[in-house]
Amino acid sequence: MFRNNRELWLAVLGIIMITAVYLAVTAKLNAIPPARDLFGHSIGILGFILMVITETLYSLRKRSRRARWGRMSEWLSFHIFTGIVGPYMVLLHSAWKFNGLAGVSMLLTVVIVASGFVGRYIYTSVPRTVDGAEVEENQLKEQAVNVQSDLHAWIRANPERAQLLAPLLVEPSFAAGGGSALFLLPYEDFRQRLRWRAARRQMDQEGRDQIKKLEKLAKRQATLQRQAASLKTTRRLLSLWHNIHIPIGMALFTTAFIHIFAAIYYATLLR
Repeated sequence: MFRNNRELWLAVLGIIMITAVYLAVTAKLNAIPPARDLFGHSIGILGFILMVITETLYSLRKRSRRARWGRMSEWLSFHIFTGIVGPYMVLLHSAWKFNGLAGVSMLLTVVIVASGFVGRYIYTSVPRTVDGAEVEENQLKEQAVNVQSDLHAWIRANPERAQLLAPLLVEPSFAAGGGSALFLLPYEDFRQRLRWRAARRQMDQEGRDQIKKLEKLAKRQATLQRQAASLKTTRRLLSLWHNIHIPIGMALFTTAFIHIFAAIYYATLLR
């Protein structure tokens, strides 16, 4: 679980550490740190730098055909980490005041972060190799067939237990999957885990040990089945998400740069 969501857990850890520092400064000042003070400025600048990194480095790595520095999966994790921690630091910089252009920028920041979570979910729904290359539908079907062979071998070796677990063993079907089905996958996975847990409870210790491999194979088969069925839909959704997410990001950075130049002008040049 940690490995699959490592960047999210690291982002949560980063937010906890930043919040601890923020609360310590708040306690020392006996007030919310103003955006114009040293701490407020510093946390805002660092947060904005992380946001710029979020929008630039990952895109450059993805579009560079000759680049060999780091896997795309690692760059995506870094992109998600900075895309969560950076906006949070900017939120603290605001001193919880959302008036004028700064308020618009903050609203766009919240929208872009929420959009990022949706994009991460869709992106990770597309099966990929370790290097980040997309797996094609025929490859998924081939893998599913191999898993199915292993399942049949287990069933032939354990006919009695297989009969008890028959409702949990579904033959692969490669019908087209819709967009709504994609977003229901967490619910389906959760329901399937509950069904396997209930089946294990009905068996003795020897039976529980035997079906561990079967459960793993069945889950792998179900995953491959769903990925193959929804691959085209997932790619279309990812393309649609890009067409929405990128303009919002451009609007966000436009307002952010205007806010920065206005802050420098009014707070520094007019003094």
